Amino acid sequence: MSTVQPIRTGETLDVDRSDAEYRSWLKEAVRKVQADANRSADTHLLRFPLPEEWGVDLYLKDESTHPTGSLKHRLARSLFLYGLCNGWIRPGRPVIEASSGSTAVSEAYFAGLVGVPFIAVMPRTTSAEKCRLIEFHGGQCHFVDDSRKIYEESVALAERTGGHYMDQFTYAERATDWRGNNNIAESIFRQLALERFPEPAWIVATAGTGGTSATLARYVHYMQADTRICVADPDNSCFFEGWITGDADVTCDRGSRIEGIGRPRVEPSFVPGAIDRMMKVPDAASVAAVRALEAAIGRKAGGSTGTGLWSALKIVAEMVAEGRRGSVVTLLCDPGDRYLDKYYSDEWLAEQGLDIAPYTTAVNSMLETGVWPA
Repeated sequence: MSTVQPIRTGETLDVDRSDAEYRSWLKEAVRKVQADANRSADTHLLRFPLPEEWGVDLYLKDESTHPTGSLKHRLARSLFLYGLCNGWIRPGRPVIEASSGSTAVSEAYFAGLVGVPFIAVMPRTTSAEKCRLIEFHGGQCHFVDDSRKIYEESVALAERTGGHYMDQFTYAERATDWRGNNNIAESIFRQLALERFPEPAWIVATAGTGGTSATLARYVHYMQADTRICVADPDNSCFFEGWITGDADVTCDRGSRIEGIGRPRVEPSFVPGAIDRMMKVPDAASVAAVRALEAAIGRKAGGSTGTGLWSALKIVAEMVAEGRRGSVVTLLCDPGDRYLDKYYSDEWLAEQGLDIAPYTTAVNSMLETGVWPA
């Protein structure tokens, strides 16, 4: 234990920890991460086919086109910039993250970009394809049997290795520049500028950390837009209950089946006061919706996309019923090829006890008539 020696009155204590080698590494690391943003920050806004006479346009912000294939690429970039500029990420020391998969894939990419080791702490049930992608980008997978233990195991692993626990669930909402800087919200509004309804009536997001919904909500408030923000929550997740009751301490006894969203606790990055509406979407409805998406536009997507799409279609039906014209935006979060053994597998659905038939009938009926089934 070191101590500062007593000094005479008027003498100045001066400790200079400048490290020219580290600062050179830091500048190059930040440059590489910012260069990635220049290459890939924007993504396509796809139009979901609806009858023109309904007077409502539905769009999906296609985040699967990022270099690591998901919405989490934006978050990982922001978290790495935040960690680098705070001096938390250091050469040769591992970055550790608690993740159900997609964030870990993206963080493994950025760790490789700046040249630091990466370890993902994940539930053992994480899809095999996500694990393959993490390892493809140079990361390691560290599994836990109980998904509720990923936080404490990540902290312990960081302490054992001398690494940095990124902690997306705490820092997601503060690491992202919600005022603009080509974030997802600014990009949506810019891409809608020439559409017939350039200011969306609703944007629908799903919550894994809560960071995306916070960014969207803060941006529309900051820009004084009339757009409302809806968050769709899957089964086995606490965001909806925490929002309804105002109790941030609610917990669930099992993890979400919809990878990437839904948490067994209300995460610190979730900002309940910023959003306008929440929906609790059954997992079978999420799967039915994501399969309907493939039928409509020929694209497979992950289950979280289905959760948001189900809620967006419900809002579209409400607008049609009320004679309101306008646009609705939701997110295509990641590609479906990561989940062929889950959401596109009838065997997996049977194992999980999920019957999507009633929800498939409901969504098909809505797309034909514009009426939400009673």
